[in-house]
This record gives sequence, C-alpha cells and structure tokens, in this order.
Amino acid sequence: MKRKTLAKLLILVLGMMPLTLFTGCRSGVNGEVYVYSYGDYFDPMVAEDFEAETGIRVIMDTYDTAEEMYTVLENNATTYDCICTSDYMIEKMIQNDMVAELDYSTMPETKNIGQVYLDKTDVFDPGHSHSVPYQAGIAGILYNTKMVGDTEIDSWEDLWDEQFADQMVMPDSVRDAFMIALKKDGHSLNSTDENEIKAAAEALKAQKPLVYKYANDSARDLLANGSAAVGVVWNGEYQYTKDLNEDVEFVVPKEGTEFFIDSWVIPKEAVNRENAEAWINYLCKAEVAAKNFDYLYYTTPNEAALDVIEDEEALANEAIFPTEETIAKCESLRMLDQDVTDLYSKYWKQVKAD
Repeated sequence: MKRKTLAKLLILVLGMMPLTLFTGCRSGVNGEVYVYSYGDYFDPMVAEDFEAETGIRVIMDTYDTAEEMYTVLENNATTYDCICTSDYMIEKMIQNDMVAELDYSTMPETKNIGQVYLDKTDVFDPGHSHSVPYQAGIAGILYNTKMVGDTEIDSWEDLWDEQFADQMVMPDSVRDAFMIALKKDGHSLNSTDENEIKAAAEALKAQKPLVYKYANDSARDLLANGSAAVGVVWNGEYQYTKDLNEDVEFVVPKEGTEFFIDSWVIPKEAVNRENAEAWINYLCKAEVAAKNFDYLYYTTPNEAALDVIEDEEALANEAIFPTEETIAKCESLRMLDQDVTDLYSKYWKQVKAD
C-alpha cells in the first residue's frame, strides 16, 4: 500500500497540531497562509514542499465537521485565508456572502480540474466562481464477500435484509442516513416533502433492529476486522479497507447515491489572499494532486494527475474512479432551509430514540 500510514498515524496521535510546530524554524519570508481544513486531508509532505518552494509558511488548523467550521467563521473566532470544506456548506457560505470570488488568472494550475467536476460544482457554486474542487467521492456499500455469501449486493434495499441482522453498519449522520432511505424509495436525497421524510424515518426505524452500529470513520474498521458484513462508507475508504481485508468489495447502489465535492474557498476576510491563491494553485499541480491521491485514495478531480499516478490498478477501479455514467446518477447534498432542516432533525431524533 502506498499510503503513508505511519505518517498518518503520527498526525492522528499528535492531534493534527498546527504545522507551525514543524515549520517554526522557517523564516516565512514571503509571509504566511492560514489554512482551515478537515483533518488529515493531504500528504504531510505537501505543506513542507509548498513552504520550501514558495517561502510561505503554512499555519494549519483542522476541524471535524463542516458545521463546526461554519460556527467558528460565523462567530469571527479567528481569521483564515483559505478553507477546504464541503459542497453544501460552500453553498451556504456563498449565500451569506462569506467567501470571495476567485481570480483564476492567478491560479493557472486550476486548468487541470476536469469538466465533469466543474459541472457538479455549478450545482452549489454557479459558474464555479467561488471554489476550486479538491477531492471528490461517492457513498456506497462496502461488503465482505465471504460473509454475504451468494447474496448480490447492488441496492440500498439490501440494507433491510434480515440476514444481515447485527452485521450492518449505518452512518451516524442525519443527512447520510436519510439519503439511504430516501434513495431506496426513489426520492431525492434533498427532499423537502415531509411525507417522504417521514416515510424515510419509518424505514430507518424498521431497519434499526438490524443495525450493529451507527458509525462514521470507524465503519471501515468494522468491515476490515469482520465485525460487520455490510456497511456504508465513502469510496475513499475502500482501498484502505481492501488492504486490510482482501474479501471486501465496494458497490454503488443502482438507485444512485450521494456524491460530494470538497473544495477550496477564500473567505472575504482573508488577510493573505495572494498566499491563499498560491496555496490553491500549488495543490492543483498534477504531481501534487497525484501525491495527495496516493495518500488519500479519494477520487481526484485533477485530470492531469491521472497521467502522473502510477497505480494502474487504482486508476482502473470504478470504486475509486467512478464512471461518468455513475456520477450522473448521483446527487450532492444541498443546503435546506431551517424549517426543513428542523424536520430532518426531528425525525432523526425519533429514529435514534426508538
């Protein structure tokens, strides 16, 4: 496995401490860039290489959820120059006039981003004028071929199969869990219809006795060690799990699924805008995107990186690089108004309480 597991574990152990602890000896002669991102979301060497090439010191903070990030920004707790976050949250930030329009002429390497991903970006950022795609992925079912036997796994409906009682992992996330139930019944994962949302909740309640655990990041580990036969994960977790357990496979259910794009944005309050542009531009270089793919194994939107990535098996694997036909069947989460958000929250509480 090429992924730098030891480096990854070291970062996790240190709690993703700010990179200034590692780069404090550098002069930062060309200034600094304050970056806010999901934790462990690029090869640890990338920031060091960027500093060496540009003289710009990277000061990194991390967060666990997009909602946590938004609260920090909303409360003006601190100022960041560059933020990586998810599609639906970028939509909210644009609506609330929190991010700047981008000057692509200062970021020539953005030409490497594939059109199919720019088209998907247009859903939440019309004209992709405020964000640059960084990582992408799809949700699907990861399953243990030995534990499921002859059962064909190809539908969300399979997660209601009683043969998997106490062997199933579901997302511990309101929108992701409801996505599964809504798509199973042929509805949009962004449904605003209370009848559809209520029916999805009833389906999740009926499924609950079969669920071994509601989990997010740990779902892959439960599949890897054989604690569960089926589970819902992001496709970026597939290779990690496959390296630990060769019996696992990943499938995108035939009803379609959730597709995400995490992108870089520059807040309107950014102090070091030029340095933020330099950081985004650097990450869009083909060789840098390839290095990050090698570390993460999520779908890279960077088409130029495909010529640099050496793992031919990964490039040919539709679990890692879904086809355009598969992507066309997918939806991205959208921001919902507060009344609809409250509906999901109300029914999710009922699911978890029963």
